[in-house]
Amino acid sequence: MRVAAIAGGTGAAKLLRGLAATVPQRALTVIGNTGDDAEVWGLHVSPDLDTVAYALAGRLDTARGWGLAGETFRCLEAMAGLGAETWFNLGDRDLATHIWRTHALREGVPLSVVTAELARRQGVAARILPMSDEPVRTRLRTPNGWLSFQEYFVREKALVEVFEVEYAGAGAARPAPGVVEAIGDADLVVVCPSNPVTSVGPVLAVPGVVEALATTRAHVVAVSPIVGGAAVSGPAGALMRARGLPVSPAGVATAYAPWLRTLVIDRQDDGCRPELGRLGVTAVIADILMTDRERELALARVVLRCTE
Repeated sequence: MRVAAIAGGTGAAKLLRGLAATVPQRALTVIGNTGDDAEVWGLHVSPDLDTVAYALAGRLDTARGWGLAGETFRCLEAMAGLGAETWFNLGDRDLATHIWRTHALREGVPLSVVTAELARRQGVAARILPMSDEPVRTRLRTPNGWLSFQEYFVREKALVEVFEVEYAGAGAARPAPGVVEAIGDADLVVVCPSNPVTSVGPVLAVPGVVEALATTRAHVVAVSPIVGGAAVSGPAGALMRARGLPVSPAGVATAYAPWLRTLVIDRQDDGCRPELGRLGVTAVIADILMTDRERELALARVVLRCTE
């Protein structure tokens, strides 16, 4: 079975670990969000692409949900001593990834090629694709003006009100090589339990991606990041409200209409079945909170059975 997954954030990393343990990694293509990308200390940082690669390589700090396991932060401490901004935590070994990426990009190597090479060097057999080689950046309008996603999420800890969300550069972007083909050739397309607005939304904003999802022969299934009227983690609830979406599985389905066929929801949201049905989406009930590896595997098996 060929699986294409749209991914961003901690929830995606957990499900991808389960999928990679259930199907051969070479059968898995991950389309990663780059709307969160940022420049830190002059380095190009791709948080969601790195989280996916680290997770599939078995190197992710699972307690934090980001960065490398066993990381140290001596450079961060030294930069603070020099008066640099240090609200965005970069670990010492993680810095090597960003330095290598930045050098390659400045040499003219496309982000998709850089990402593939970084994955290969970490022993990841799955194909990891950025959504686009062109820059697309998620920006949020707040009482303090427009903020990048990292300024909002990390520096402000997602505590400021959001009036508007935009994906700057999306209109001029193109899907990275292989993105449209991966969606079209897949047997199953999985939208991971990621923030619909700032993890999946930027991917959908790239021209051609929604069209590929609407025309693929694959079964398209999403896992809800909302349980019991609240986000499993992060600011998805607040951002969905800012977009006029209900904070519920129905809100997730609305964000992915009309190409979504199946939504995996938690048992406590069983009452949402009729509303999802009216949206043309089939609900599959499961335990979707991935608190350990066994639950990651169990949810991955549920997702894979959605093609049966």
